[in-house]
Parts: sequence; structure tokens; C-alpha cells
Amino acid sequence: MDILNTLGKIESHSDALAIFKQRMDDNHLSRISKINHSDILLRIANAITLCNPAKIFINTGSLEDQTFIKKLALEKKEESLLAMENHTIHFDLAGEQGRIIDQTFYIANPEDHISSLANRMDRKKALEDIKSGLTNIMENMIMIVGFYMRGPVGSPVSNPALEITSSAYVSHSAELLYRNTYDNFHNEVINQGHFFTNLHAEGLNRDEDLPDARVFMDRKFQTTYSYKCTYAGNTLLLKKGNHRFAVDKAVYANKGNQLSEHMFITGIYGPSNRITWFAGAAPSGCGKTTTAMAGNVFVGDDLAQMWIARDGSIRSINPENGIFGIVEDVNRQGDPMLMEVLREPGHEVIWSNVLIDENKVPHWVGNDEPHPQKGFNFQGKWQMGKTDANGTPIPLSHPNSRCTLASSSLKNYSPEAQNPEGVLTRVFTYSGRDADTMPPVWVARNSSSGVVIGACIVSAATATEVGASGIKRSPWANAPFIPGSLGDYMDAQFKFFGNPAIQKENKPIMAGLNYFLTQKARGGETNKLLGEKKDVKVWLGWLERYAHKEIKFLNTPIGNLPRYEDLKQLFKQIINKEYPRSLYETQFSLYIDNIIKRIELQETAYAKERGIPRIFFDILASQKKALVKLKAQKGTIITPDHFE
Repeated sequence: MDILNTLGKIESHSDALAIFKQRMDDNHLSRISKINHSDILLRIANAITLCNPAKIFINTGSLEDQTFIKKLALEKKEESLLAMENHTIHFDLAGEQGRIIDQTFYIANPEDHISSLANRMDRKKALEDIKSGLTNIMENMIMIVGFYMRGPVGSPVSNPALEITSSAYVSHSAELLYRNTYDNFHNEVINQGHFFTNLHAEGLNRDEDLPDARVFMDRKFQTTYSYKCTYAGNTLLLKKGNHRFAVDKAVYANKGNQLSEHMFITGIYGPSNRITWFAGAAPSGCGKTTTAMAGNVFVGDDLAQMWIARDGSIRSINPENGIFGIVEDVNRQGDPMLMEVLREPGHEVIWSNVLIDENKVPHWVGNDEPHPQKGFNFQGKWQMGKTDANGTPIPLSHPNSRCTLASSSLKNYSPEAQNPEGVLTRVFTYSGRDADTMPPVWVARNSSSGVVIGACIVSAATATEVGASGIKRSPWANAPFIPGSLGDYMDAQFKFFGNPAIQKENKPIMAGLNYFLTQKARGGETNKLLGEKKDVKVWLGWLERYAHKEIKFLNTPIGNLPRYEDLKQLFKQIINKEYPRSLYETQFSLYIDNIIKRIELQETAYAKERGIPRIFFDILASQKKALVKLKAQKGTIITPDHFE
């Protein structure tokens, strides 16, 4: 049962055309007439009959259409103008500052296997909820229909997607973040053999409606539904909603040949300006954008579609065309290129949930700039020292404050981002907010051990999810977006990175990154980081040399570690910074008990999952055995000189 078509009751091409003639003016009727694919027209027609908008706007992506959408966002007060030209501010509902994970569901039949880390709802129950939530929700509103590609036109892993919404802010964001392909959409759907559908309505945009807000993903019909919510992670369904469908496509339709990952894509210069391309996973709010921007040439900061090309290389594209990035702690020292876009004229930026001062200038926590004493932020009027109902101080800006901008605004933006053949990707990194266990960088001995690093990401919860707290497992930093079983997903990872079609010279280098290690975890007194944000440039630089076999390493039970002499040289060469031996020993000593505890956490958790490949447990058991032996010989803390 296709819920959208069932509720809309439009079943034929001719019926869809009749709806368009009845509900559209001549201008937009002529626009929709250029798309003649019956399935596309049925999705749009059924959305119209279900949501009952006053008008329908077919967005062609032209400058005129983009201008209309921006003006509409201002008229509806979804956005407001700021002092800098082409900068606007959007405020989400006060109670909706992140993904509403407890109100997000996969639509499932009883026999469907859904990830143990996700919520499911029976299809019949979902139909009733969607009927109740979306029927006539766009009365007196304009429905905007956009036609996008998630990835460059012509790439084998790009996905066509419809974005149907009553929110001008959502449509404005889509124009910055995705490729409007109205002119090519019909042909791309034919070429790819599928498309995704996204239907969103913000409703009356009121806090009291939030308990009834819902986000649904229908995997069978590749359709997302969202209503009575405003945060882009819940409403811009082209992003994480469609990422879930892309994960399904990789795992079940193209297992071993494709992956869809929660990863940045960036290029690192090596000797003689050689470029080595990296892709890296980290949970939202854990420094993925910062790491992407640490590269010399930028393709993407959040999502990656990858495949094994005919030449035996792993290729990656960014399905997005822009950045929806967290701004907390973004400053000129750690993020100079991003700050140029945010603080200097000539760029288009949509801000969300930061503080706006009386001069209409945005401010946020961690920007290392003077802060105003008052202004307006995510919860309304604010002044320094203001507290909430529980007496807790309200910060200047929300931890999940965001900026939305086109990738092409960045100085290190690479035209390769538009190459349908993707970039040849050699290095894959996995990281999270790990305060006390793993070293800053370590490399898996082989691809199977690399898959295990990704499966074992553990991270402190961030503000990107409403109500989340504490330390939690975050497999591949992709767990919230894996629709099926973790066993199926892990099997696809082993098959992809171990695929014999990958040529020897292109074998992946797979590594863990951790720049959230604290002084307190290593015998210090404070929770300050061991090192600085910019140090990540060195960890990436070391991995670049490692990938080209130009550097030696220390062989340990958890993988290969850098030598001090190499890091000392790279710190000076890459960021002109001294790197004392004492800091190296503090960062790269193995705290055996912590690591064993982490391994046992993963063994216990994955033992509860169905279909986990045996090799995963074998690798963890081998690592634990070696660590236990090492502890018996040398104690609980092993300094790196033991492995030299």
C-alpha cells in the first residue's frame, strides 16, 4: 500500500493532468507539462489533493524563481534580513532544536527488518497518522515543488529527488544545498530508474503543535513525510531522509559495489602538491565540517556516495552542493576559510538559531569575538545571565546553531565536486567525541580491521538530537540513517572494502581519528583538549604520507601508530608548531583497561544483533587477547616507545 497514492486517490496520468489544470495557473501548468513521466506526475498530484494548497509553484531553479522563494520566506517570516547583504536568519521552534528522534519512524510491514537503533510503525497506523497530519495542512498556503539531483548529473550513484513543501525556508535551503535539475529531471529519472519523493508541511508553525510532529520514511516507496516541524534536519528531507534511501540502495541493490556514508570528502596535499582524497565519518556535531575544511581542496562536509569504478578505484561524490554546518566553536583560528564566508560580504548565508544583536549581526558561542549583552536568539529575547525555568543559564546561541551556504563560496572549493566520475578516494577515517580512550590517529592493518574501526565508533551525544545525552555507540557515524539491520550493513562494508575488484595500488587506508582526547583523561586536571583543533591538519598529513608508503609506523594491537620523529617534522612543516615528546607520549600511550572496556562494550552490544559477520567478533577477540597479554607484561599504560 503506497500511502501517498492511497490518500491522494489519483491513479492515472490523465487524472494527474486534470488536477494540474484545475489547480495550477497557466504559467505553472506550462512548467509541469515539460515533465511527462507518469510516476513523477502522480506523486505531485497526490500531494496536491492530500495537502490542498491554495497555489502550486513549480520551481525551475531560475534566478527569477529563486528570488520569489527568498521573498516568500521573508513575507512568511520564516526568515528575516540581516545587516550583511544576502544574509538571513531563521529560527526553529524553541522546542525543536535538533532531529526529533522519538517522533521519527520507518514505515514497516510486520515482516520487514528495521535497524534495532530506529523506531518503526506499522503501515496501517502510519497511514492514519499521515492522513490526520497532512490532510488540508496547506490550506491558504503555497506548495513549492522542486526537482533536484543528489549528486552530479550523470554520476552512476546520483539520485533524483522531488522536494514538495509549503516552507519557503526549506525550499530556499534546498536551492543552496542541492542541484536544481528541473530541465534534466525527467531524463535522469529514466536513466537512474528511480526517484525519491519528499513531502513536508510546517503547518501553523507553533510550539504547541510539536507533540504531534512526525517524520516518516517509507523505504518501499522511497517517500518521506514530515509535518508540524521546522528544523532542517526534520524538514529538508533531501538530506538525511533521502540518505536513508541511498543507504538501502547501496546495501541491498548494490552490495559490495556501492556505499552511502555519513562522510566528508576532502583533498590533502602531499609532497609536490600531490592531492590524496579522503572521506571521513563522524557523528553530527563532532567536527566533520572542521575536518573537511582542514583539507586543501574541498568537495563535501557531510555525505558521500561511493562506488568501485571500472579502473579498480574507489570513487566518491558529494550528493550535496552546499553546507548545513554547526557554527558553535567556529572561529578564525580553527576555521579561517569558513569564517571568511560568514563574516565578509559577497556570499549568501542562511543562519539558524544564533543570537542576533540590535545591529542585525549574528553571534555564536566559541567564535572568539566580543559578544553583545543582549539580543534575540532561539528562545526569544535574551540578555547576559538569563536563565530558563529551571534556573539554568541560557547560552548566547544554541549548540546546534547552523549556517547554510553554497560550497562554491569556499576558497578551497574544488570543481571536482561537480565531476560525475567522482574523486579517487584512498583514505577513510572514522571519529567521534571520545574523551578518554583512543589516540589521535591509528591505522587499521587491513580493510576488515578498518570496517571494525567504523563499527566501533563511540561518541558523546551532541545537540543535533533532541533529548539525547551521555555516551553512546554510533556505528560508522551512520546509525541513525541505517534503515535495515546492522548485520546487513556491516556485511556490505566488509564486501565493499574487501572487494577483489579494487586494484592493489588503490587499496583503502582506513583509520581512526580522535581529537577530543582530554587532559583529565590522561592525568591532568581539566577537561581541555590535549592539543588544538588545527592539529587535525597534521593527523591528515601523516595519513596522506602513510597512504603513499612514505612513512614508517609503530605496530600495536589496535593498529599502526605514528612515530614521534615524523609527527614532530609534520607539525613544524604543516602548521608551524612545536610538538614536544611529552605531549606525543601522553596522546599516543595505550590505556589498556579503557580500550578493553570499549571492546567488551561492542562485543556485548553486537551480540544482540542478528546477522553480524563472524569476522567482526574474531577481530575484536584478537585485539583483546593481544592487549591482555601486553597488560600482563607491561602494565595498564603502554607508552609508544614500547613499540619502537
